[in-house]
Amino acid sequence: MKTLRTAQLLLGSCLAASLPVTAFAKDVAPAPAALVSFTEAESIKRLERSKFKVDFFHLANQFESQTNKAFCGPTSAAIVLNALRAGNDQLEKPQDRTLLTDADLKLIPPALDPLFHRYTQNTFLSYEPAQKVKTREQVFGKPAAPDQKPDPGIQLRQYQGMLQAHGLDVQLRIVDDKLPEATITAELKQNLKTPGDYVIVNYHRPALGQKGGGHISPLGAYDEASRSFLVMDVNPNGQPWVWVKAADLIRSMRTPDVAENRGYILVKEGMAAPAKKAE
Repeated sequence: MKTLRTAQLLLGSCLAASLPVTAFAKDVAPAPAALVSFTEAESIKRLERSKFKVDFFHLANQFESQTNKAFCGPTSAAIVLNALRAGNDQLEKPQDRTLLTDADLKLIPPALDPLFHRYTQNTFLSYEPAQKVKTREQVFGKPAAPDQKPDPGIQLRQYQGMLQAHGLDVQLRIVDDKLPEATITAELKQNLKTPGDYVIVNYHRPALGQKGGGHISPLGAYDEASRSFLVMDVNPNGQPWVWVKAADLIRSMRTPDVAENRGYILVKEGMAAPAKKAE
């Protein structure tokens, strides 16, 4: 291992923090072979023949781009929450009041409610139980206490806690040297062919030959013939959705973040899902 001191550390949830930080990191191997963009003809072939793609259609139907460079985690969460809960009128879902200005509201008839009940990047962070894990201000670098250092971004274990606060059943997998590649691949494949659960990966872009740092996005499919996963990148402003060789994706997760390695989480509806309040 070596000590890496840098003035700009790209953390697990995309945010570039301009801070003097000391991180302990293993050497990252050279970038793998070229990724296959979702827009290429080869991508169509892989998706058509895939037997592990049940998640793709639900995620694509709810997909949105992150609104700023810090929100890959909140964006992935909003997509998955909407994929799980859209259309379920038995559950309480938020309205994002920040989507309309005061000027907008003045022009809308008082009897009309213009907002949908659905999750957004903002509501994921503003939900009070999730704020007990990490606040929006802390995501942007505010220390949790005066005597603590800034911890910008969202580490994977924090992310697990925030998703659980939203009532989801979340299993955390830290991809360290003890977790075999075959075990990871088998678990991801099983998830991608099972309705009602999703997988969100936390990986290091440079390990895939991409610009940037740590990133979070959901997986949409797996193609057996090419042994590749479809990463539905929530930052299409910078990177397209891509097919990534399983070995390369796992290697990009088997990289150090602030406190431990990156990894992935398995998400499904939980017993603590917020029931809709009686009117």
